[in-house]
Amino acid sequence: MGKSKTRIILIYTGGTIGMVKDFKTNSLKAFNFKNLLDRIPELQLLECDIHTVSLKKPIDSSNMNPSYWLQIAEIIESNYQKFDGFVVLHGSDTMSYTASALSFMLDNLAKPVVFTGSQLPIGDLRTDAKENLITSIQVASMQDKGKPVVKEVCLYFEYKLYRGNRTTKLNAENFQAFASLNYPDLAESGVHLKVNHEYLFKPNLRKKFKVNKVLNENIAVVKLYPGITESVLKSIFETSNLKAVIIETYGAGNCTTESWFIDILKKYIFKGVHIINITQCAGGSVMMGHYETSSLLKKIGVISGKDITTEAAVGKLMFLLGQNIPAKTFKTIYEKPLRGEMN
Repeated sequence: MGKSKTRIILIYTGGTIGMVKDFKTNSLKAFNFKNLLDRIPELQLLECDIHTVSLKKPIDSSNMNPSYWLQIAEIIESNYQKFDGFVVLHGSDTMSYTASALSFMLDNLAKPVVFTGSQLPIGDLRTDAKENLITSIQVASMQDKGKPVVKEVCLYFEYKLYRGNRTTKLNAENFQAFASLNYPDLAESGVHLKVNHEYLFKPNLRKKFKVNKVLNENIAVVKLYPGITESVLKSIFETSNLKAVIIETYGAGNCTTESWFIDILKKYIFKGVHIINITQCAGGSVMMGHYETSSLLKKIGVISGKDITTEAAVGKLMFLLGQNIPAKTFKTIYEKPLRGEMN
């Protein structure tokens, strides 16, 4: 008997990769993904069975929100036993947010979930969609002794495979749109697909796969800037039912030492609002207490986001708030890596 083909399912959420040009109107429109093999006949050369499914209503990724994250997670859940790998086709603008959120929602994941998309539509002459899609399917179908090589949520774009919750979109113009500045690439596609096995996530395979479906969206993200006022900050913290705030600070976690600023944070931490300190730099880490301008944050109980990205900080926060973790242990759990999202 010959070796059975790996079974891959493509989940189309929307985005540029699924667009073709309507020559009558000269505008882009979504095409039927059931006709994917007709558009990319090269897929027939891959040694895997490819199936397709779409969200009920594909969207532009600018409209992505947690209810769509749940739809994607439930598609993976309902097909988890039937398929060996999952490729999620997604608009690039919010892809890092979705990949990060899914990494926390998919507990004890032991199969590959590969996010990809493109900067140009699949029907464009110079499209990057074909290579991104073909290699993403190859990554999702890679096996060693009958077991998946990749066992995590990742993102493939322009010859690089990244851990999904380590990525940030840095460029809206170049084909190389994403970067993972605080964690090495998982694989690189050249003449050969070179996998950096030492950097792959190693889940506990004894635990059963499950989907965490409760997310709490009552959070805010505040980017510090010179001149931020007390009234602006107060208005954010006075938001009804606010549970947590992510503050993007300067450099290694530094902020103004003005008494009004520290007093607002201290007041709301006392009220039970979780405050996470992450750096607004694209790369690097928060090191609270390293400079005098962050030592007060450490003293009043601000949570360190270490080297987590904004995208992963958001997904992790919504996930952990949905778990109803006791306030006393929330800080300890947030500061601990759960899916390889921080060092």
